[in-house]
Amino acid sequence: LRLAMNFSWIPNAITIARMVMAMPLLWLLVNGHYPQAFWLAVVAGASDALDGVIAQRFGWRSVLGGVLDPIADKLLMSVCFLGLWWSWNLPTWLVAVVLTRDLVIVLGAFFWWRLIGTFTPAPTGISKMTTLLQIVLIALMLAHLAGMDFAQSWVPPLVLATAAMTVTSGGDYVVRYGLRAWRIHRSRQ
Repeated sequence: LRLAMNFSWIPNAITIARMVMAMPLLWLLVNGHYPQAFWLAVVAGASDALDGVIAQRFGWRSVLGGVLDPIADKLLMSVCFLGLWWSWNLPTWLVAVVLTRDLVIVLGAFFWWRLIGTFTPAPTGISKMTTLLQIVLIALMLAHLAGMDFAQSWVPPLVLATAAMTVTSGGDYVVRYGLRAWRIHRSRQ
């Protein structure tokens, strides 16, 4: 008799573990333990790749995973931005731009859901580039703070590029989904 074991919970468990890493990461950043914060961020990033590979390879994708994965990613990104800001390593204006964009997207999705119905986000190229720049900025800032001097010269131009792309992406979301909502509203009249 062969026992069939179901391991489809593994990607979601990895995602939840990534979410749990957010608070220790914030604590490490706020208290200036940058090498440890860098390596914890590396583990979190690797876990993001790992859960995706496992889910895809074994067909263990789930609705829960589809919801939890972007939440975990956004939680870790926000924690990094806040922790680096709190420790005076990122400018207030940049963190405000990043968090305002995220807040606008979340509020927009909420109002879409309340007024129109199911919200199915479709990340654009601009959005993906914004996320990539934010990740690279955080990674290089953490590497620099952890003592890896190669990263220092890249930080100032990345701050500006990240801010520009974040504003562009936020505007793109507002225009794209605002026009789509307006069309749907008009078609229902």
